[in-house]
Amino acid sequence: MAPYEPLWRRIRREIQAKIAAGILKPGDKLPTTKELAEQYETSGVTVRKAIDLLIEAGVLEGRQGVGVFVAENYEQKP
Repeated sequence: MAPYEPLWRRIRREIQAKIAAGILKPGDKLPTTKELAEQYETSGVTVRKAIDLLIEAGVLEGRQGVGVFVAENYEQKP
C-alpha cells in the first residue's frame, strides 16, 4: 500500500509536473481555486495551501484580482 500523501501535496506535485512537462508555461494562468477544488473534489483551503507554497517557492505568482500564473522568470531545475 502506498504511503499516505496529503491532497495539498498531490496538487502541488501535479502542478509542478505540468510545468515540467511543458503543459503549463511561464505566464500561463492556472484555473481558479474554485475550479481546482472541484477538479480535486476538495476545499478551496486545500488548493490554496498548495498554491501558496508554490508562490513562496517562486514557481507561481499571484496577481490580486486577476489570478495565479506560472512565474515568468521560473526556470525548471534539471
